[in-house]
Amino acid sequence: MKRLLLSAALAFVPVLANAQGENEIISGVVNDHILPGFDILAVQTAKLETTAQSDCDPTSEVLRSSYAEAFDAWLAVSHLRFGPSEVDDRAFALAFWPDSRGATPRALASLISAQDPVADGVDSYAQVSIAARGFYAMEFLLFDNAVSSGADPEYLCKLVQTVAADMVKNSGAIAQDWRTSYAALLLEPTAQGAYRSDAEVLQELFKALTTGLQFTSETRLGRPLGTYDRPRPTRAEAWRAGRSARNVALSLDALRDLARHLSVTDADLSARIEGRFDKAMMQLNDLDDPIFTGVAEPQARLKVEVLQQSVDAIRALVTEEIGPALGVAAGFNSLDGD
Repeated sequence: MKRLLLSAALAFVPVLANAQGENEIISGVVNDHILPGFDILAVQTAKLETTAQSDCDPTSEVLRSSYAEAFDAWLAVSHLRFGPSEVDDRAFALAFWPDSRGATPRALASLISAQDPVADGVDSYAQVSIAARGFYAMEFLLFDNAVSSGADPEYLCKLVQTVAADMVKNSGAIAQDWRTSYAALLLEPTAQGAYRSDAEVLQELFKALTTGLQFTSETRLGRPLGTYDRPRPTRAEAWRAGRSARNVALSLDALRDLARHLSVTDADLSARIEGRFDKAMMQLNDLDDPIFTGVAEPQARLKVEVLQQSVDAIRALVTEEIGPALGVAAGFNSLDGD
């Protein structure tokens, strides 16, 4: 009888160890990656609003610097498009891009030409087109003369301030929801909860990683690349603000951090993933092309294509090895079929 109990206990050890490992991975992602990331975003958007209240001149270097710091914070969490980010389309209200139909400049121009009083307060502004909100709307207000040219300075000031306040509202709500309720859903899954097991939580986190890599490859790099005969450098992300390549770098940094957490139990796999990220970052730095204007020149274009291939190679390694190690697959995501 004792032998049977001992055998049963020994047989159960790997299962327990696996469960403990899963929980440690999830805890690391939530406490070291997700929560601080959204906290920093809330802090930086609040600083942007404070700056805008005292200096709303679109050409102000202080305002533009504050905007850049807030945008940096967004890139650290932009791949986490689930949970509180989905409520009330908060993530889209912060980052409506790509905008293939030019909805953002049209929406802003309409507000400015009419001096629409909807910009008088943050609550009313939540009702405007999502294209006129968030980081990309603010980019147009601060860096695109065509949008702000001829605008009443007082109204333009008010609009800058209100867009910033709207960003604070959404960023703060996401951070608060993570802290007060959603983190617990990931850390303690239940049969009646949004996640019924650690495996379902890992599936969500793994999908965030693979989708983030896909978005960086296909959209942040793929859109300016266009085709060989028709490159599209002005489709690069945030090119007006001069930060297209920076956004790629910050996105890769954030995704590397998530990959580290998800591969923490396999030192060899973790090292190989680090090597792939190092290679991509080195290639990006070697471009020395902040807004990917080089996609129109054959030699420079080739370097961007090679970088894109390196990002795809990271995603392939993640899909083929981290997924099976975690016992999950990438699953369907919003980019599939587009």
